[in-house]
Amino acid sequence: MIADLVYAVAGAGLLLAIVLPALLDRWAVSVPMVLLAVGVGLGLTPLTDGLPIDPLDHRAMIEHVTELTVIVALMGVGLALDRPLQLRRRASWRAWGSTWRMLGIAMPLCIGAVTLLGVAAGVGLATALLLGAALAPTDPVLASDVQVAGPRTGEHEVDEPDELRFTLTSEAGLNDGLAFPFVYAAILLAQHSRGDVDWLGWFAWYGVAKVVLGVAVGIAVGRLLAYLAFRSASHSLRVAERGESLTALAALLTAYGLAELAGGYGFLGVFACAMTFRSAERSHDYHAAMHEVTERLERLLTLFLLLVLGIALSRGLLAHLDWRGVLIGLGLILVIRPASGVTALLGSRSGMDRPQRAAVAFFGVRGIGSLYYLAYAMGESSALASPWLWSTVGFTVTASVVIHGALATPVMRRVAPQELDPAEGRPPGG
Repeated sequence: MIADLVYAVAGAGLLLAIVLPALLDRWAVSVPMVLLAVGVGLGLTPLTDGLPIDPLDHRAMIEHVTELTVIVALMGVGLALDRPLQLRRRASWRAWGSTWRMLGIAMPLCIGAVTLLGVAAGVGLATALLLGAALAPTDPVLASDVQVAGPRTGEHEVDEPDELRFTLTSEAGLNDGLAFPFVYAAILLAQHSRGDVDWLGWFAWYGVAKVVLGVAVGIAVGRLLAYLAFRSASHSLRVAERGESLTALAALLTAYGLAELAGGYGFLGVFACAMTFRSAERSHDYHAAMHEVTERLERLLTLFLLLVLGIALSRGLLAHLDWRGVLIGLGLILVIRPASGVTALLGSRSGMDRPQRAAVAFFGVRGIGSLYYLAYAMGESSALASPWLWSTVGFTVTASVVIHGALATPVMRRVAPQELDPAEGRPPGG
């Protein structure tokens, strides 16, 4: 019965995901908002009795499903970005200036502010730090309304014309992996007393070495696959000529697995692999085909998770939510993230005007990545297993989906240049 219900819900959800984007295009209602509402409605019926939705009892399942969703999204984000990042060219690094500001200034400020707010509200330091780390990264899964549409290919100049969407997209691609050191800091605090933690060792291994290993493995896998796909001497290996877009899935799984086996951060490995692959034959239509595959798989996984999250919301996920969780969640969305983003972009020479910088600061969508980090940390330390944490993160993700989803369409139409169709270089429908 439960398996049949899962099939029925997944099928209905997929149909909604197919038809809703066009139906909601002119309204301040996002697809995630509708899918959450559908899930809440299903949760209020007897149909969902017996579904395995308790986050503490089914932590491992939540971890792996959200993990897969995030790495698929990261592959899609890396393939979607048209602006290259050439490691040996200073000008290329400067072109990503807004991204580095959001990663190096805004994200640590968000983590620190949420941690301090949690401690001030009476939450333990390890729990507060985990909450800050889990909620700090912006989400590449639920933020499609404020991100670039996809790779633009063809004969025209391939570069990123929209600085606002580029900043939000590239930030979401990188900060999922860069939040990991802080998650590990919370785990170490939970496992040891504060004085027993080797903070120098934490910084060297979790803050530097694992980042370098993840990026290095991702670049190596991306270069190898790009060489095989575009320039291999063997015709059977030049999959780009055949348009075999499932290479995207092979790439993301290989990069993630090898990066993790090497001891690095797999999230960074996947994003680095996608960016490296995208840098090869940049005008080739094969990039658009690969992005389409990852986008479709991401949509399928996301709709399933949103429906389950909606069901969980009406089945007790928020039972342990209190004023502290509401304060932290709304404080992050409405005050901490906007203030941190504005601070990070002060003096930026990106070319964005003040309303666009404000939009970058505000649209820090929270989502699937936060659920993954929470599930992962609880698997590493039972001391962090808390129903209050699940209620707080569930509330924050839901609030982000509703607030950002309602404002994304009207705000982006007002402050952002019209997004171009990635395949043909013109406005959608034009």
